[in-house]
Amino acid sequence: MLEKIRTESIKFIIGGAIYFLLEMLVRGRSHWTMVLLGGACFIVCGIIHEKAAGEIFMWQQMVLCMIVITVLEFAAGIIVNIMLGWNVWNYSGMPFQVLGQICVPFMFLWYIISYPAIILNEACDNILQKPVRGQHMS
Repeated sequence: MLEKIRTESIKFIIGGAIYFLLEMLVRGRSHWTMVLLGGACFIVCGIIHEKAAGEIFMWQQMVLCMIVITVLEFAAGIIVNIMLGWNVWNYSGMPFQVLGQICVPFMFLWYIISYPAIILNEACDNILQKPVRGQHMS
Protein backbone atom coordinates (compact mmCIF):
# COMPACT_ATOMS: atom_id res chain seq x y z
CA MET A 1 0.00 0.00 0.00
CA LEU A 2 2.79 2.44 0.90
CA GLU A 3 4.60 1.47 -2.29
CA LYS A 4 1.51 2.39 -4.34
CA ILE A 5 1.17 5.74 -2.55
CA ARG A 6 4.86 6.48 -3.17
CA THR A 7 4.54 5.55 -6.85
CA GLU A 8 1.38 7.62 -7.39
CA SER A 9 2.90 10.60 -5.54
CA ILE A 10 5.98 10.54 -7.75
CA LYS A 11 3.79 10.22 -10.86
CA PHE A 12 1.68 13.17 -9.66
CA ILE A 13 4.82 15.30 -9.38
CA ILE A 14 6.08 14.13 -12.78
CA GLY A 15 2.76 14.82 -14.50
CA GLY A 16 2.39 18.21 -12.85
CA ALA A 17 5.94 19.24 -13.71
CA ILE A 18 5.58 18.14 -17.33
CA TYR A 19 2.33 20.04 -17.78
CA PHE A 20 3.80 23.15 -16.13
CA LEU A 21 6.82 22.99 -18.45
CA LEU A 22 4.61 22.47 -21.52
CA GLU A 23 2.64 25.59 -20.62
CA MET A 24 5.84 27.55 -20.12
CA LEU A 25 7.09 26.45 -23.55
CA VAL A 26 3.82 27.11 -25.38
CA ARG A 27 2.29 30.06 -23.51
CA GLY A 28 5.37 31.53 -21.88
CA ARG A 29 3.66 31.38 -18.49
CA SER A 30 1.88 29.03 -16.14
CA HIS A 31 0.51 28.97 -12.60
CA TRP A 32 1.19 26.73 -9.61
CA THR A 33 -2.37 25.40 -9.80
CA MET A 34 -1.49 23.89 -13.19
CA VAL A 35 1.03 21.64 -11.45
CA LEU A 36 -1.84 20.30 -9.32
CA LEU A 37 -4.24 19.98 -12.25
CA GLY A 38 -1.59 18.45 -14.52
CA GLY A 39 -0.59 15.96 -11.83
CA ALA A 40 -4.21 14.95 -11.21
CA CYS A 41 -4.88 14.52 -14.94
CA PHE A 42 -1.72 12.44 -15.35
CA ILE A 43 -2.78 10.14 -12.50
CA VAL A 44 -6.28 9.79 -13.97
CA CYS A 45 -4.86 8.77 -17.37
CA GLY A 46 -2.83 6.08 -15.64
CA ILE A 47 -5.84 4.79 -13.69
CA ILE A 48 -8.00 4.68 -16.82
CA HIS A 49 -5.32 2.69 -18.65
CA GLU A 50 -4.73 0.38 -15.68
CA LYS A 51 -8.44 -0.43 -15.37
CA ALA A 52 -9.30 -0.50 -19.08
CA ALA A 53 -6.23 -2.06 -20.75
CA GLY A 54 -7.28 -5.20 -22.57
CA GLU A 55 -10.95 -4.29 -22.17
CA ILE A 56 -11.21 -1.38 -24.60
CA PHE A 57 -9.05 -0.04 -27.40
CA MET A 58 -6.41 2.62 -26.76
CA TRP A 59 -8.40 5.26 -28.68
CA GLN A 60 -11.34 4.60 -26.36
CA GLN A 61 -9.09 5.00 -23.32
CA MET A 62 -7.93 8.29 -24.81
CA VAL A 63 -11.55 9.43 -25.20
CA LEU A 64 -12.17 8.63 -21.54
CA CYS A 65 -9.03 10.53 -20.57
CA MET A 66 -10.13 13.50 -22.66
CA ILE A 67 -13.54 13.56 -20.96
CA VAL A 68 -12.14 13.30 -17.43
CA ILE A 69 -9.42 15.90 -18.13
CA THR A 70 -12.08 18.27 -19.48
CA VAL A 71 -14.25 17.75 -16.38
CA LEU A 72 -11.25 18.36 -14.09
CA GLU A 73 -10.30 21.45 -16.11
CA PHE A 74 -13.85 22.79 -15.81
CA ALA A 75 -13.94 22.20 -12.04
CA ALA A 76 -10.52 23.80 -11.58
CA GLY A 77 -11.53 26.71 -13.81
CA ILE A 78 -14.67 27.36 -11.80
CA ILE A 79 -12.58 27.46 -8.61
CA VAL A 80 -9.41 29.30 -9.67
CA ASN A 81 -10.78 31.55 -12.40
CA ILE A 82 -14.36 32.31 -11.43
CA MET A 83 -14.59 31.84 -7.64
CA LEU A 84 -11.07 33.03 -6.73
CA GLY A 85 -10.71 35.40 -9.71
CA TRP A 86 -7.11 34.39 -10.44
CA ASN A 87 -7.65 34.42 -14.24
CA VAL A 88 -5.23 31.58 -14.93
CA TRP A 89 -6.87 30.93 -18.32
CA ASN A 90 -9.83 32.15 -20.31
CA TYR A 91 -11.23 30.39 -23.36
CA SER A 92 -13.96 32.99 -23.94
CA GLY A 93 -12.58 33.77 -27.41
CA MET A 94 -12.45 30.10 -28.42
CA PRO A 95 -15.20 28.32 -30.37
CA PHE A 96 -17.60 26.04 -28.50
CA GLN A 97 -16.52 27.18 -25.04
CA VAL A 98 -18.37 26.95 -21.73
CA LEU A 99 -18.01 29.88 -19.31
CA GLY A 100 -14.53 30.47 -20.72
CA GLN A 101 -13.25 27.44 -18.80
CA ILE A 102 -13.38 24.60 -21.34
CA CYS A 103 -13.65 24.45 -25.12
CA VAL A 104 -13.79 21.85 -27.87
CA PRO A 105 -10.40 22.69 -29.46
CA PHE A 106 -8.65 21.99 -26.15
CA MET A 107 -10.65 18.78 -25.72
CA PHE A 108 -8.96 17.55 -28.90
CA LEU A 109 -5.60 18.57 -27.46
CA TRP A 110 -6.36 16.58 -24.28
CA TYR A 111 -7.20 13.60 -26.48
CA ILE A 112 -3.80 13.82 -28.20
CA ILE A 113 -1.88 14.45 -24.96
CA SER A 114 -3.55 11.49 -23.26
CA TYR A 115 -1.61 8.98 -25.37
CA PRO A 116 1.87 10.01 -24.18
CA ALA A 117 0.42 10.40 -20.66
CA ILE A 118 -0.77 6.78 -20.73
CA ILE A 119 2.55 5.52 -22.10
CA LEU A 120 4.59 7.55 -19.60
CA ASN A 121 2.35 6.35 -16.76
CA GLU A 122 3.04 2.76 -17.72
CA ALA A 123 6.79 3.46 -17.93
CA CYS A 124 6.72 5.11 -14.49
CA ASP A 125 4.93 2.08 -13.06
CA ASN A 126 7.52 -0.26 -14.55
CA ILE A 127 10.39 1.82 -13.20
CA LEU A 128 9.01 2.84 -9.80
CA GLN A 129 7.23 -0.29 -8.62
CA LYS A 130 9.37 -2.95 -7.08
CA PRO A 131 8.66 -6.42 -8.43
CA VAL A 132 6.82 -8.76 -6.09
CA ARG A 133 9.06 -11.49 -4.66
CA GLY A 134 9.25 -14.41 -7.09
CA GLN A 135 7.87 -12.29 -9.93
CA HIS A 136 10.00 -10.95 -12.76
CA MET A 137 9.28 -7.68 -14.52
CA SER A 138 9.06 -8.04 -18.28
